[in-house]
Amino acid sequence: MATEPRPGHEAYDEVKDSCRVAGVLVLLYPQDNRLHLVLTRRTARVDHHQSQISFPGGQQEKGEDIEQTALREAWEELAVHSESIRILGRLTPLYVPPSHYCIYPVVATTDERPGFQPSEEEVAEVIEVPVDHLLEPQSVHEETWTYRGAQYKVPFFLFGEHKIWGATAMVLAELMAVWPKPQS
Repeated sequence: MATEPRPGHEAYDEVKDSCRVAGVLVLLYPQDNRLHLVLTRRTARVDHHQSQISFPGGQQEKGEDIEQTALREAWEELAVHSESIRILGRLTPLYVPPSHYCIYPVVATTDERPGFQPSEEEVAEVIEVPVDHLLEPQSVHEETWTYRGAQYKVPFFLFGEHKIWGATAMVLAELMAVWPKPQS
């Protein structure tokens, strides 16, 4: 799900000691008899990745482990209480060249849909995506986009009017790749 060409040439292993560290929360919860995960569309007022679709998350603060960072950011962005969340594990860290962040996806679950209260400063929209939608092959698309005079092949998950691309799509693709397949 990486754009082609990918901006920047470095991989995570090459920059992990110099990049800015961020934790993102991949939060799974039941809604309408389906398992969902929450994404946000960022406002135009945030410092990085304005108006893009992302997981709740942000920069690690001194003294935090990556799980604490992801949970704190989910609280700041969506008012999700960490007491009800169970951490399941981490996905592969990912380097995001345009912002020089290394993001660490933390997968977690909760038994009930949280009562999301989005931060007006950071969150323009809350997007709740059923996991089974992401597992459907027809949810994956690709377009050619022009950015700063160059053309890029951009793969993305389509959900309603939302094109979920970039680092968020790459994390989702890994989650879908390791997702348990139904027994036949």
